[in-house]
Amino acid sequence: MGTLVYGAMASLDGYTNDASGNFDWAAPDAEVHAFVNELERSVETYLYGRRMFETMRYWETAATGPNDGADRPAVEHEYARIWQAAHKVVYSSSLESVGTARTRVEREFDVEAVRTMVAETAGELSIGGPTLAVPALRSGLVDAIWLVVVPVVVGGGTPVWPADLHLDLELVDERRFAGGAVFLRYQV
Repeated sequence: MGTLVYGAMASLDGYTNDASGNFDWAAPDAEVHAFVNELERSVETYLYGRRMFETMRYWETAATGPNDGADRPAVEHEYARIWQAAHKVVYSSSLESVGTARTRVEREFDVEAVRTMVAETAGELSIGGPTLAVPALRSGLVDAIWLVVVPVVVGGGTPVWPADLHLDLELVDERRFAGGAVFLRYQV
């Protein structure tokens, strides 16, 4: 039986992007990026909505090694390899094709189909994006939450949680980073 994890980077006031849709303030430094790489190394399948997938598909063609001509930090090369190795499921009613390996499109988020996918997976599945996470959180599919809180207040945008969600959580891990970000991991 697998584990479904909702992971996000959020502002201190609880947004994944600001009112203009920007999230450049959440770009991880090398220390946070290396930590996220370790977290995501065990992810076998990413579940994305269209917008999150369109952001993340950058990693499909991102450089995976220092000798490929790309002038990127080693943590980014490593993340590209992690992302490319995992399966991806994109929930979208509008995408016709994805253009990435190991990826399939589903037209709607079916709670029971995802429950079956989790049951049939030995490792972790990660649900990315607050919009897609809402039905998973509401239906009790999410087993764990990891959150990187970035030391910035953006004043509005897309909230990491819906306003009327109630979850009882148990803090199981935490970590502070030199740049001021804080990692929190909860069991649901």
